[in-house]
Amino acid sequence: MSTDTETHEGGHDDEWFASAKKIYPMATHGLFRRIKWALLFITLGIYYFLPFIRYDRGPNAPNQAVLVDMDNARGYFFFIEIWPQEVYYLTGLLIIAAVTLFLMNAVAGRIWCGYLCPQTVWTDLFLWVERKIEGDRRERIALDREPWSASKVGKRATKHFFWLMIAWWTGGAWVLYFNDAPTLVWQLLTFQAPMVAYMWIGILTATTYLLAGFMREQVCIYMCPWPRIQAALTDEKALNVTYRWDRGEPRGSLKQNKGLEAQGLPAGDCIDCYQCFQVCPTGVDIRKGPQLDCIQCGLCIDACDNIMTKVGKPTGLIAYDTDENIERRIEGKEPVYEIVRVRTVIYAAVIALVGIIMLAALLTRDFADISVLHDRNPVYVEQSDGSVRNGYTVRLSNKRRHDRHFMLHVEGMPSNTQVEAVGVTETFAGRPIVQVGPDTTREIRVLVTSPPWEKMPHSTPVTFRITESVMGEVITAKDTFKAPDPD
Repeated sequence: MSTDTETHEGGHDDEWFASAKKIYPMATHGLFRRIKWALLFITLGIYYFLPFIRYDRGPNAPNQAVLVDMDNARGYFFFIEIWPQEVYYLTGLLIIAAVTLFLMNAVAGRIWCGYLCPQTVWTDLFLWVERKIEGDRRERIALDREPWSASKVGKRATKHFFWLMIAWWTGGAWVLYFNDAPTLVWQLLTFQAPMVAYMWIGILTATTYLLAGFMREQVCIYMCPWPRIQAALTDEKALNVTYRWDRGEPRGSLKQNKGLEAQGLPAGDCIDCYQCFQVCPTGVDIRKGPQLDCIQCGLCIDACDNIMTKVGKPTGLIAYDTDENIERRIEGKEPVYEIVRVRTVIYAAVIALVGIIMLAALLTRDFADISVLHDRNPVYVEQSDGSVRNGYTVRLSNKRRHDRHFMLHVEGMPSNTQVEAVGVTETFAGRPIVQVGPDTTREIRVLVTSPPWEKMPHSTPVTFRITESVMGEVITAKDTFKAPDPD
């Protein structure tokens, strides 16, 4: 079995930094590799094809299931429609995402990094292409050492072509979430799409190509802040990919270990094959203990289990485990796995609480809105007959897909106060009836005139109330009515 280590060009001892080591991860198979393939197909399938899924919202509405409509300031996710003033839903989603990350870390360390992080997913895809064209670890090392030839140029050109195609489709898929996907695809192909679409496709193509094709583990080790944050959030109960040194040491070759066993001397199960090291996408030797570079992907577990099976030893020399359990096994005690503990329960409770709050807000939200802005100059106008008039800019929002009529009423003023909506002719019982089109807002100027009354205060709290004519939905907004200072 090979015991060669990573080939690289390092810097001199007196240099300020060490040159990056080129890593050649070897292919492996097993449970965790299958899990990673399944998650890769699911996540990339969702990302690339979700913009093409249709969802009928009725007339006057886009039929793309997931869409960020920048032109009309709307966000759509199947039956959910988000307006700009409902950005708190995005805040809730960010809180859930962050606490979910904390929960995953509390359960099994950096499993987000090892299985679901976009950098990991696209790097896995790029590595698969690289292996299919240039071969596995040994073949790629040999190809790098070979002088340039037609065969080498052909392999490299083919690999980079497919890398660029994946990167290009990654950038192209991203912009499809911001416009009708089939329409934008046709516009892109016929060079009629907006320039901003080509710009973002170019940016995301370049970043995907560079990050997944060249920088790879450097992003995980140096650029991403999560390893440092994760290290501060973890505890001794979290499961991490662990080399069970209580069973593996003292390590040695298979022949050496069998010789020691024949003599009745201690011999570990680790046969020093370096398979765990050679399959690692970040170049970690897990036998050296917990390391910041390890992304907890479990590929070293698969590689080690395969070797243990071949040499007739139990699997699990490397596994998701804790240092506490190693100490317990040394003491002859049973290992203890505490997935459910105070930390994980708190994280799960926070996720559930925020989710319930968001769901309740979504189910009980209003489909109309009103905002009121008082005139600043003049704040009020005193009429010749002693009455006082205030001007307001009132904005009505209709979140339904059909025309709606709202009756406007101002509360908190004397009953003979006049309310006039400029440009609105329809009234009911002296109150303006304002028509607002489907899924839109309407801004009107409202004049509130109060007759003179004894001891009129300088500032009177008022409530603008709109009542929808069919469903009776009521929305209010508060402001003030200004008058001269009383003598």
